[in-house]
Amino acid sequence: MFVIGERINGMFTDISQAIAAKDKKPVQAMAEKQLSAGADALDLNVGTKVPKAERAQVMQWLVEATREVTAKPLAIDTPSLEIMRLAVAAASAKGSAIINSTTGQQDKLEAFMKLAKEFNAGIIGLAIDEKGVAATAEAKVEIGMRTIAAAMEAGVSTENVYLDPITLPINCNQAAPGIMLETIRQFKLLSDPAPHVVIGLSNLSQGASERGLINQIFLVMAIVAGLDASIHDPLDEELTDAMITAELLLNKTIYSDSYLKAYRQK
Repeated sequence: MFVIGERINGMFTDISQAIAAKDKKPVQAMAEKQLSAGADALDLNVGTKVPKAERAQVMQWLVEATREVTAKPLAIDTPSLEIMRLAVAAASAKGSAIINSTTGQQDKLEAFMKLAKEFNAGIIGLAIDEKGVAATAEAKVEIGMRTIAAAMEAGVSTENVYLDPITLPINCNQAAPGIMLETIRQFKLLSDPAPHVVIGLSNLSQGASERGLINQIFLVMAIVAGLDASIHDPLDEELTDAMITAELLLNKTIYSDSYLKAYRQK
C-alpha cells in the first residue's frame, strides 16, 4: 500500500498556525512524524484560510519547507493549474511530485496531463466531470477510461496514473462505499499495466461518530478490492495495523511474528 500522509494541511490547526507564522518547524516535524510512521509520500494543502492571492506563495513555502527534510514524493493538493505548476516544479527539483488532482473535464485533463508529462509526475484523476461527481460505478469507470486515454495521448505512463473514485461521507450516502468498491475492482482492469487506485479515506467518515472504526474497516475492504494507494493519517496506529494485516493476509508481505514492527522499520 502506497500511503500518502494527509497531515500537512492548513485545515489542521497546528499547520494553519505554522503557515500564518511562517514557522516551518511544525511543518517539518509533521513531515518527519508521518514518514517515521510509514508514509511513502506527503500531501501538501494550504487549506481554505489562506487568501486566494497568497496561496501560490504559501504552497511554494510548504514545498520548500518540506523538501528540507525529505526527498520523498510530494502530492500537491490544489485545483489551480498555476499553483500546481509552481509547486510541482519546486517539488521535482529535489525529488518527485504527484499532481493532486485533475477532474475528467477534457480541458483540465489535457492541461494537467501535459504538466505530468513535463515533470514526469504522478497524477490523480478524480471521478468528476462537467456533470459533477459520478454517482454510479459505470459513470466513474467511464471517467477513469477517459483519464487513461488522456494519459496515453500525453505520453504519461499508466503506472504514474492514480484513479480516485471519490469518497463521499457515509452519513450522506450509505450506498457510496459499495459503489466505490465495485469501481475499484473495475479500475484495475482498465489498462495493462493497471493504473493505481487511490482514495481520500478520511472523507468517508467525515461527520460520523465512529470515524476510526469506519476508516479501518473500509480500508481493509478496499485493499481486498484492489486499492493500492490511500491518502490518510499514518499516525493512526490502529488504522495502520489494520492495513498492514490486510496486506499480510492477502499474501502481499512475508509473515513473521513481528510483522507490524517490521513494517514500521522498513
